[in-house]
Amino acid sequence: MAILGPTPKEIAGYTVFPLALPPLPSFPEAAIHYLYLRPHEPKVPDASASRSLFLANIPFDSTELHLKGLFSIQIGLPQGRIEDIRFEGHRRKPKDTAHQKSSISSHGQKGSKRKRGSKVGNIEEIDGATLPPTWDRDLRPDGSTAVIVFVDRESMETALRAVKRKRNERNPPIWGKGVEGNIPALGSFRMPLILQLPIFYLLRQGYLAHQKLTCPDEGILLNSVNTYMAEFTAREAAQERSNARQRQVPDEDGFVTVTRGGRTDPPRQEAVQELAAKQKAKQKGFENFYRFQTREKRKAQARELMEKFEADQEKVKRMREHRAGFKASLS
Repeated sequence: MAILGPTPKEIAGYTVFPLALPPLPSFPEAAIHYLYLRPHEPKVPDASASRSLFLANIPFDSTELHLKGLFSIQIGLPQGRIEDIRFEGHRRKPKDTAHQKSSISSHGQKGSKRKRGSKVGNIEEIDGATLPPTWDRDLRPDGSTAVIVFVDRESMETALRAVKRKRNERNPPIWGKGVEGNIPALGSFRMPLILQLPIFYLLRQGYLAHQKLTCPDEGILLNSVNTYMAEFTAREAAQERSNARQRQVPDEDGFVTVTRGGRTDPPRQEAVQELAAKQKAKQKGFENFYRFQTREKRKAQARELMEKFEADQEKVKRMREHRAGFKASLS
């Protein structure tokens, strides 16, 4: 399908990339969909931000195979250059769950500032702790976004240049070309049309598959629930141990965290004195840092001199009285 009329090359820093959507049984006409791309610039950059592309307004049926096929088959990027694809709202599984567990157990240890109210990753992000899916394919809300992480920055820049070259062609790339048969179909495409079945029977196949997935195997469901509860129990026990330590050990400021359950034993006096000495040593060199400190120091010195002067006056007065009494006794 050819693009009708001129299309802007860029909008607000985004490269405009038209895609041809194939006809569907619900809409038997081809359409043009506009995808917007730019280098990823998150507010909090991570290690992969410099080699990532940010995509806006992705099609509603986007999958990893769709985007990989678009870049490798139709745009011409060599295969294997895409490392990861992150869709908006899609939970990413952590790479090291053991590290998260250790972070819970080490919470509140000596040498680290205690963070109150901090949380670790969700239990649902752990392998095997989620309930089985009830749909055989995910659909994206309108206007959703995605981030494509490439193996290096050069691959990202090459893909962006290839997109800019491809968008100048009269016939845009066809969405989903080359990935047919590798993902579950949508709508009436779930069954071959050669069966000549009424459209009602064809459309309901997706809902039949959904109904089947809502009743998973008992063993799979039990394994998922057991994994979740085991992780929940482990985290609860780790949190209890952390709270018990916080009730006993003061932080670097000398305060003891108040937690539920009360304090079993008072904090050690030696630990409190040691922390107070460290705090005093840390503040060394900042005695006259602020103006009010200098002013208070001068006041203290003047007060000390005045007290010494009054003490000397009293001493001289007593000495004179003693001398006067001594002279009177001699006479």
